[in-house]
Amino acid sequence: MNNSVYRFLALVRSGLWGEENSDIRINETTDWQEVYQLATEQSVLGLVLDGLEQSNIKPPRELLLQWIGEAQMLERQNKAMNLFIAELIEKMRKADIYTLLVKGQGIAQCYEKPLWRACGDVDLFLNEENYEKAKALLLPLSSSSELEYKNQLHLGMTIEQWVVELHGTMRTCSFQKIDKVVDNVQNDIFSEGHVRVWNNQGTEIPLPSIDNDVILVFTHILKHFFHGGIGLRQICDWCRLLWTYKGEFDLGLLEARIREAGIMTEWKAFASLAGNYLGMPTGAIPLYEDSKHWKHKADRIIGFVLKTGNFGCNRHNNVNYPKIIRKAIALWQYTSDYINHSFIFPMDSLRAWSWELKTGIFSFFDRNHTNDAK
Repeated sequence: MNNSVYRFLALVRSGLWGEENSDIRINETTDWQEVYQLATEQSVLGLVLDGLEQSNIKPPRELLLQWIGEAQMLERQNKAMNLFIAELIEKMRKADIYTLLVKGQGIAQCYEKPLWRACGDVDLFLNEENYEKAKALLLPLSSSSELEYKNQLHLGMTIEQWVVELHGTMRTCSFQKIDKVVDNVQNDIFSEGHVRVWNNQGTEIPLPSIDNDVILVFTHILKHFFHGGIGLRQICDWCRLLWTYKGEFDLGLLEARIREAGIMTEWKAFASLAGNYLGMPTGAIPLYEDSKHWKHKADRIIGFVLKTGNFGCNRHNNVNYPKIIRKAIALWQYTSDYINHSFIFPMDSLRAWSWELKTGIFSFFDRNHTNDAK
């Protein structure tokens, strides 16, 4: 990592934790354009600007004003999205459709400045019956819709200016042990009613209970890590969720679920990343272990995250290439990823690669999954 990357991460840490990590160490030689580019690629412009507020040294005036302007745009977008979510949930409630909001704006409430978190899609989590009812209600309101993945109970559509995604399951679809745990979490939500509530402008928005949410958020990170790339924003979301609800987790249940899903290695590696690169107080990271072994894995993860960008946004854009060329590029990208991941998570990398081959890596790549910006 060069100096600009270190300084970028220092600003991320400061934005995440404020004065608890105020040792920024930025000097006059900072390449601010590179820092800005990294913040853009990782969808953390607002978070890094928040970190800059803790620093005595600022970017050049023109760039700083541009940055502030983008943060103001983020605020307006988030306010508009929150209003849309409140109206959408009320509309669905009147139609007797029970749904939860997952990821996105619910997780944003864990930040010190929720309106400075880059917003993405509106993700609704439903059981199978309500998934079908939601389709019938919302499709006529949409201006466009994506191809439905019926076996995954997934449908995306555009309503007004927002992308709304219906999820009848939160499975990874490539890891059976993980999906078994995710199914149990889904049952705990919809059969046992274990949820929490976000009061959004007077409208109560159901969210997964904290014990359920932390599993859904982390397994979603792994899904994208193994299949195309994950951004720093999603890892920061996980950190802020853990921090905001520290002391409220059922740690025994969390550990049991992690072991049952077979992802203890992944959890401890990402925990090391959170502590060593994002400055999260380690006492608030469940199952954290301070060792060179986990730090080495964290090194490789952060390298991959910075290389690929948010949901793989740094990937070569091959949309205009002939299909055979797109497929060849997809094969090379995924093969490169799994070679890299095999040094971190050998067995799960092999399982993920086998799943790609079994289900059709090329059709998966052609799907516009990089817009899955929750």
